[in-house]
Amino acid sequence: MNPMIVSLWWVLPVIIILVMYKFVLRVFFGMIIVPDDRIGLVVKKYALSGSKRLPDGRIIATNGEAGMQAKALAPGLYWGMWPWQYAITMEQFTIIEQGKLGLVKAKDGASMDTGRVLGKPVDCDKFQDTIAFLDNKGQKGPQAAFLTPGSYRINTFMFEVVAVPVTQIHENKVGIVTTLDGEPLEKGEIAGESVAGHKNYQDPMAFITAGGRKGLQEDVILAGTYYLNPWFVKVEEVDMLYIPIGYVGVVNSFVGPEGKDTSGENFKHGNIVNRGEKGVWEEPLDPGKHPVNIYTHAVEVVPTTNIVLNWADSRTEAHELDKNLCTITVRSSDGFTFNLDVSQIIHVPRNEAPKVIARFGKMKNLISQVLEPTIANYFRNSAQKSDVIGFLGNRVQRQNDAKDHISHVLNTYNVIGVDTLIGDIVPPAALMKTLTDRKLAEEEKVTYEIQRHAQIERKEFESAKAGADMQPEVVKSTRQVEINTQTAASRVAMSKGEAEAKTINAKADAEVRITIAKADAEAKTINAKADANATELNGNAEAAKIKAIGLSEAEVTKQKTEAMGTEQYAIVRVAEALAAHGIKLVPDILVSGKDGGNGGMIDALIGSEMFKKLQLSNEAELTKPADIRSAKPEEGK
Repeated sequence: MNPMIVSLWWVLPVIIILVMYKFVLRVFFGMIIVPDDRIGLVVKKYALSGSKRLPDGRIIATNGEAGMQAKALAPGLYWGMWPWQYAITMEQFTIIEQGKLGLVKAKDGASMDTGRVLGKPVDCDKFQDTIAFLDNKGQKGPQAAFLTPGSYRINTFMFEVVAVPVTQIHENKVGIVTTLDGEPLEKGEIAGESVAGHKNYQDPMAFITAGGRKGLQEDVILAGTYYLNPWFVKVEEVDMLYIPIGYVGVVNSFVGPEGKDTSGENFKHGNIVNRGEKGVWEEPLDPGKHPVNIYTHAVEVVPTTNIVLNWADSRTEAHELDKNLCTITVRSSDGFTFNLDVSQIIHVPRNEAPKVIARFGKMKNLISQVLEPTIANYFRNSAQKSDVIGFLGNRVQRQNDAKDHISHVLNTYNVIGVDTLIGDIVPPAALMKTLTDRKLAEEEKVTYEIQRHAQIERKEFESAKAGADMQPEVVKSTRQVEINTQTAASRVAMSKGEAEAKTINAKADAEVRITIAKADAEAKTINAKADANATELNGNAEAAKIKAIGLSEAEVTKQKTEAMGTEQYAIVRVAEALAAHGIKLVPDILVSGKDGGNGGMIDALIGSEMFKKLQLSNEAELTKPADIRSAKPEEGK
């Protein structure tokens, strides 16, 4: 026998059993096996005679009626389910994964209450017991209850299950809730007031039972994960309200009880109420993040630091409150039109911010309704009282007057006017040219005057410089005078010495000569005394002469220098020095002739010979001893 056939002998009994189950056990004994991961949904094809029929409007049988059966077959073995009477459908378990929830819609049950969109929860083992659901008056349609993550044996003939994601509110976000079921809103209300016990709208029936209103809700839900039935609520995720440092948030609440006005009798521009009441809250929101329902509360962010507003075409601050402001055009009293830029600094105190918003609604309205017309009209009126030149000249005073006027106006609107600054002023081009020409002329006049003073100072400087340049010559002349004076004194002393020496010699000679001959001595004594006296007189005269000459030469030199100038006087001195050293600039004998004649040459020869003889005579005279030269007059006598 084939070994393969022997090894597969057990297959035949299995086939026989399957055939028996399919055709014998199923047909003759009505055996059904429901696997562990399935449920058996039963449809009864017909009922025995005498059985009840399904009530009108019902599709699920609970008492043995023909049709879809409320009771499903749990995993296990069942008998008596003959195929000609029952149709069995195997369905998988209903599984709700993590991060999702199961919405349940009942296909059969009691009618929904009037005005309701969700069926009331009933005890039915989380929709796994269809008979209990129907017996407990479970309502047909979308159910308020839902299935959380897990595995369920749901009779899909009765219930339709849809898995949807859970609701996730992220960080720095808030969820704005709108309910689809509940009591209608009261007249005049736009949102439902807060009710307790519904676990952030995760328990719809608790919300409805507590008197929750259908529609937009005042309460919001914060960051987190929520099992919210989307057939009951719709959630819109929005950013938290962020108020930066230097700002406050003024809240205008559209919901809440009617509050008592706290603004006082002098404030006639709206109600200021306590927090939580309907109206403008007297306490603004401070810097930070706030979970505000943007549909039930309007928040106007108001700067509490100094705000700079520019009336200028080319400059806008980061807050953009001055985005629509432009350069102011004014007309002067003399008919000129010109432009000027203005900057206004304002401050809104924190506690006054609610009054500003109650009065104007928005900060932009404060700018457009108060500041823009006030400042523009003030400068237009101010310009009409002055000409352009006067307006420009009194700029500081006009700026201070504008500050006082505008601060007084803003104070009535609960705003502090910090300062008013006039920026660029653009006068007419023709007038500017006239002013420019005038200014240039004035500047040229000033420049000319400066140059004139500079020339005068330069002249004085040159004079001082010339005096300084002559100072060395003056010092030199002074020193020369001193030298000459000392030289004269030296010569006087020398003459006195020589006189004394001669006197001594004369006395000695006289004594000798007296010894030899008294008469001769007497005569020589007389002659010696006379010579001594003459020598003394000559010495004194020579000294006085030298001193006088020196003083005279110094005075002459000074006068010549002043008269001729330094350069001309230097030339004369050079000529004198050349002459003193015998350097001839002019020939001794000048030969002149007429028409080429010889008379001039002959005269020159004769003159030359006579000049040589004269020189020899002078040289001979100079070589003689002094006593001989002095004695010549006596000899001739």
